[in-house]
Amino acid sequence: MIPHGVEVFIGLEPIDLRWGFDRLAGTVAERVGREARSGALFVFFGRRRDAIKVLFFDGTGMCIFYKRLDRGTFRLPEATDPKTTSIAVDERALDDLLDGIDVDTKPRRTPRAKIH
Repeated sequence: MIPHGVEVFIGLEPIDLRWGFDRLAGTVAERVGREARSGALFVFFGRRRDAIKVLFFDGTGMCIFYKRLDRGTFRLPEATDPKTTSIAVDERALDDLLDGIDVDTKPRRTPRAKIH
């Protein structure tokens, strides 16, 4: 359960999900402009958008929540300005993000063979 009133920031540029505490905390400072130990939740996603990491400070230490979907992708909010590297959302939007997936219901196309 996400605490009521907590600040939530979503990084809009994909990261390497192998990154750990220190690298994610540095990314928070660089891309979000916040201190990782501020009490806010910082959400990052991988290139395929099928996994996310949430970095947060619980008062005694840094924590990472990692979620990978079995199928589908996370629906991430879009920024209005293409230069934006992160956006703030409320806890309800984060809850929806964690619960909602965008399952690709269309069959994937296989590339056609080129005819010479």
